[in-house]
Amino acid sequence: MPPPINEVTQLLNAWCSGDQSALEQLAPVVELELHRLARVYLRKEPSGNTLQPTALVNEAYLRLIEWNTVEWQSRAHFYAVAAKMMRRVLVNQAIARRRQKRGGSAILVTLTEADTAPDRSAEIIALDEALKSLAKFDDRKSRIIELRFFGGLNAEETAEILGISSRTVHRDWDLARAWLFRELRGET
Repeated sequence: MPPPINEVTQLLNAWCSGDQSALEQLAPVVELELHRLARVYLRKEPSGNTLQPTALVNEAYLRLIEWNTVEWQSRAHFYAVAAKMMRRVLVNQAIARRRQKRGGSAILVTLTEADTAPDRSAEIIALDEALKSLAKFDDRKSRIIELRFFGGLNAEETAEILGISSRTVHRDWDLARAWLFRELRGET
């Protein structure tokens, strides 16, 4: 049984205050949620993806450990940052795959194989760039897309993290998706 929400927040703050035993208590609790987020992220990845949920969690966890000076507002705040970390790991992996495709570790394939090989690296990178553009003029909509698409959170969880109503999340989600669709298709 996971600890109550306010206990997770207290453990996060104790850890940031230097209490290593708080981190030991916190790690197994957040690991379950980070694995859930990782599975959601990776479900959207191409079938040939070699990154497993545990590897994604480990990469995000290593980055989050460095955030021990943050004053966590809530458990939701922590998971929002974790979702952003996982997005960065996936984008970095997509950039590395693209680099390899352009000559690094090149392998010989037939034209038929090249046509059918699913590589969504460019899509992930384009989505990341579009989200950065969206954030420049509407950060909330960008965060909603990030939390719902990359974080796998539902409207209520997203509303809790952002401190807005779930109705606002639904409205902004629809508007942001429409904007992203036009942006990614190159329409103005």
